[in-house]
Amino acid sequence: MHTLVVGDTNPDFILRGDVKPRFGQAEQLLTSAELVLGGSASIVAAGLVKLDVDTGLLATVGGDYFGTLTEQYLAECGIDTSELLRSDGGATGISVILSQPDDRSIFTFPGVIPSLSIDAVRDSIQRAAPKHVHFSSYFLVPELAAGLPDLLDELREANVTTSVDTNWDPSEQWTGLDEVLPRITHFMPNRQELRAVGAGYADDPAGSDEDIARALAGLGPVVVVKRGGEGGLVATPSGDVHVVDVPEVSVIDTTGAGDSFNAAYIAAMAHGIDDESERLYWATLAGSHSVTRSGGTGAQIYLGELRATLEAVGAARA
Repeated sequence: MHTLVVGDTNPDFILRGDVKPRFGQAEQLLTSAELVLGGSASIVAAGLVKLDVDTGLLATVGGDYFGTLTEQYLAECGIDTSELLRSDGGATGISVILSQPDDRSIFTFPGVIPSLSIDAVRDSIQRAAPKHVHFSSYFLVPELAAGLPDLLDELREANVTTSVDTNWDPSEQWTGLDEVLPRITHFMPNRQELRAVGAGYADDPAGSDEDIARALAGLGPVVVVKRGGEGGLVATPSGDVHVVDVPEVSVIDTTGAGDSFNAAYIAAMAHGIDDESERLYWATLAGSHSVTRSGGTGAQIYLGELRATLEAVGAARA
């Protein structure tokens, strides 16, 4: 197995239209409502499969209807679920997403997601023997987070590359990363997460994305930043910065776009792309493609499409 993705899996209930809540028993009409595969980890895994990367998923579902539905969604995406954990007595997590073209709000019931333990992760890694491990939704899996520094040391000793996308911290405390950031090979925040995490490390927390990313990269990891409509940015521990713009597309739903971005960057690594700018082109193309339909996996790009687009972009750049 090349990549094991560790973290969360659950259904997403995506609502679009008049989604800004108004209380006082107001009834608001929506333009669409869809129940789709969600969870940062499972969206990353689905994106990797579409990009021809041998990928497994480690996450926990409950023994309820939503757990069965999630397993069905994962199977439809072709994701290896042999490492999926099932908690028969627990409830599967679920997220309700109020989606607007330029932003979203997420309500999550964690269910059994936080029960994922460091021992379960260590056992799964021993079985799967991945070359890369991606950790999603760090703040939703506290048992895993508590033991992650020691596990990262073990993975580094075994020459396994690692990446972490914390996603948003519901508590907004952003604690526990001091021992994680120096031990991972890649940190993959979006712009808001970059600034929240980087506030404690940058000389000027209100400075540019480049300066904050450089400060975090100085701790050891390559920092790969998702910047929405402004594309992507990579800062390396040596101080180099690479920036790539995002193609113009019609935005339908931004749910999971960052996870598709992550998947394509990791896929570029898996396919032997060493150049950081080229990896970033893969990521920004995948992220922009993702927003053209609703849901995290509904418009994920396939490897053939991505390579054809890269060739066209390369010809235009020449």
